[in-house]
Amino acid sequence: MKCPRCSFLESKVIDSRSVKDGEAIRRRRSCLSCNSRFTTYEYVERSELYVIKSDSSIEEFDINKLKKGLNLALRKRAVDVDVDQISRDIYFKLSDKYQDRVKSKEIGNMVMQSLKTIDEVAYVRFASVYRKFTDVKEFMQEISKIMES
Repeated sequence: MKCPRCSFLESKVIDSRSVKDGEAIRRRRSCLSCNSRFTTYEYVERSELYVIKSDSSIEEFDINKLKKGLNLALRKRAVDVDVDQISRDIYFKLSDKYQDRVKSKEIGNMVMQSLKTIDEVAYVRFASVYRKFTDVKEFMQEISKIMES
């Protein structure tokens, strides 16, 4: 591993531990040239996931779009959640279930399932955009479904 201080290409691992619920390994390293210490993270590389959009076009999955949607739904809500972790969880579930291609509808459904357990208002906000609500009646129907469950 290249040292960030002197650019020497060899280092030794001083400490290694599992982080992020086993999704990564954190390693403390020491440069064999300048003895500088630095931290690296090792993640499993997953195959690319592609999204089949409603118009049948295909694009690469973008976790930042997922985070943006979650942040918009949760904006100004008094909930303490880790949007990065939720996004990763959804991505890992999707990549486990669908090897390389997933319909945007499946992503939306998974986001709504997650939001429903976190905050019902955020769930309705997301559902209103995702399902393209056109009037108050549709909001009321969705709220009625939540109240019944």
